[in-house]
Amino acid sequence: MDVTRSDEPTPAPPSSPATRTRRRRIIRNVLLGIVGAIVAAWLVLFVTKGRFLKSPFQNIVGKLTNRTVTVGGDFQLYFAPFRIKFTAENLSISNPSYATRPNLFQAERIDARIAPLSLLFGKRRIYWLDLVNGAVDLEWNAAHDANTWTFSEKKGGEPLEFPRIDVATVTGTTVRYLDPRMQLLADLKVDDIRSVDAQIGRAVGVAGDGRIRGTPFTVTARLLSPDATANRGENKLVARARAAGNVVDLGGTLPTIADIENVPLQVRARGSDLSTLLAIIDVALPQTRRYDLRGRLVKAGDEYRFTRITGRAGGTDLAGRLTITNGARLHLDSVLATKSLDIVDAAPFIGYNPDIVATKGAVAAARATGAAPQRLMPDAAFPIATMQRFDADLKWTIGQVKSRNIPISNVDLTLDLERGRLALSPLTFAMARGNVASDVIFDTRPRPSAVSYDIRIAPTPMSRLLAGYGVIEAGTTGTIRGRIELKGRGDTIHDSLSTSRGRIAFVMPAGTFWTRNVQLAELDLGTFAQKMFEGKLEKPVTINCGLIGFTVRNGVAAADPILIDTSKNVIVGRGGFSFRNEAVDLAIRADSKKFSLFSGQSPVRLGGYFSSPTLGVISPELVGRAGAALGLSLVATPLAGVLAFVDVGDAKATACGPVLRGATAKAQRTTEGETREDVGKGTTATGEDGKVEKKQRKKFLGIF
Repeated sequence: MDVTRSDEPTPAPPSSPATRTRRRRIIRNVLLGIVGAIVAAWLVLFVTKGRFLKSPFQNIVGKLTNRTVTVGGDFQLYFAPFRIKFTAENLSISNPSYATRPNLFQAERIDARIAPLSLLFGKRRIYWLDLVNGAVDLEWNAAHDANTWTFSEKKGGEPLEFPRIDVATVTGTTVRYLDPRMQLLADLKVDDIRSVDAQIGRAVGVAGDGRIRGTPFTVTARLLSPDATANRGENKLVARARAAGNVVDLGGTLPTIADIENVPLQVRARGSDLSTLLAIIDVALPQTRRYDLRGRLVKAGDEYRFTRITGRAGGTDLAGRLTITNGARLHLDSVLATKSLDIVDAAPFIGYNPDIVATKGAVAAARATGAAPQRLMPDAAFPIATMQRFDADLKWTIGQVKSRNIPISNVDLTLDLERGRLALSPLTFAMARGNVASDVIFDTRPRPSAVSYDIRIAPTPMSRLLAGYGVIEAGTTGTIRGRIELKGRGDTIHDSLSTSRGRIAFVMPAGTFWTRNVQLAELDLGTFAQKMFEGKLEKPVTINCGLIGFTVRNGVAAADPILIDTSKNVIVGRGGFSFRNEAVDLAIRADSKKFSLFSGQSPVRLGGYFSSPTLGVISPELVGRAGAALGLSLVATPLAGVLAFVDVGDAKATACGPVLRGATAKAQRTTEGETREDVGKGTTATGEDGKVEKKQRKKFLGIF
């Protein structure tokens, strides 16, 4: 059986003219109905001014923004005739729950004409705006990932943008800005604005005050291109802030009026003390003299990058860069270069006020920190709490240090501060054609702070090192090298040294030394008088080897040993000094290797304090010898009196090996291998204040 199937669709019969006419009529009626409805709606809105839309407006806008929108007075929303007419009295838009103020925006009255299509496409445009007593509250949340002016759930927040405004009258407007992470609060008042055809015609000013990290400030700003800003063009802004005696100027062109992200701004900061400016953001910096710095600021996320820094602080020039990262912990990363550093500007690094040092000296500056009158070391406490709140890295190079007595150059400083541990390591510099390398650590985490000093001096010509103290360079060929290793506990420089333990040693290899002071120290009266009358006083003294060493225990340094071997004398010293009260009590004596008449054989006493040392040439021993001489002269003959001043020249020459190794007194030997008995045992009899007691002093000096 044959079955016939067809998958071909049955063609529709052609439409008749009547059908097409009926369709066009339906479409026309629908369009007329729509137009009629729009006209009717427009007519209703125009007649009623759209006041009946007040409640729907509050609900719809509230849902779209997830905020509470309230109109407390008159409300109008209609087309007049083709522009949206919007009027609201006592309008308010609420803030998110994390904000400290209830409303993001509120105004006594807002009256505007809005371009309808701009709400859907392209740039938003307001033909006309009248704003009376508006108040805007702009806040970030604590996590800094949302703000009050971003209505979406976008993390990080969106920049604040303004529509194009052709004609505007703005009066009584205030703006409040709060950033909890930066601990910044600003309350600003905007000057009244009147513009026509998007032309404001003059700079718009903003003035106000606030607090940043607890420090009050005032700010004034001007929008130099308000016309371009109104048209969403360039925003030329200049601002000046004053805080804690500092003045900071900012200037630049912003992409939007409230967006400084990745925008280069010119910055100038000046004031009497830079440390007070950085203290605002909890950064500890030693006090400076008057400063004036310029640079460029770029904000990139959590980073504030200051580049092209130039300027001066006191008598010191500065150049370089600084990056402040405002993250979970504040961090500073800086690279600085200085051509010439005034030594006075370095005084704050050990606690001195540089202005007092410059005008009254170091002793007065120490006294201003609470130190006793005779003290030189300051009692300024380390800023422990601040040092533990931020971290820092600094690389600082200095070409030349302006110093009256000691030539210092080529300083290279690396600083690392991490959670309260401050390390100056390494700190190197050139001193009188020698090099000094040091590592100094202040660890504020233990209580009290653990402080260590390790200072190493490479062989340095004494001619240049001591040139400022009267040494004659032409005849001085000797060098000196040394090391200071001390560890102590304390929250001030003074306390850390007054509890310190360790060793101080300076070694002098063979060379010559030329100065009158050597002859005075030797007190060889016969030789001294002879050279004085012959006009040969200034003659170099040959040094075979020398060691000036101290062992430090509990802040008291005892000579261990002081031993200098010259061509004709052996100079030894006993006593010490104290970091506690800065008292000095040293006796230095030269024993002749050769027979000499009229030798005083009496020690030179170095006493007083670090700040006011004294040199005693006429000692009780010399007076005693004079008395003995007088007695012999009376009971015998005048010639017998000379015997009291005779030096038989029995001083033992020094084995230089232990001296050049910086060994302690116990290890010192004569050239014959005998233990030296004239250098003590590396101790000194001291009282609680570190000063040699009177009874012990008499016994101590009696060994000479």
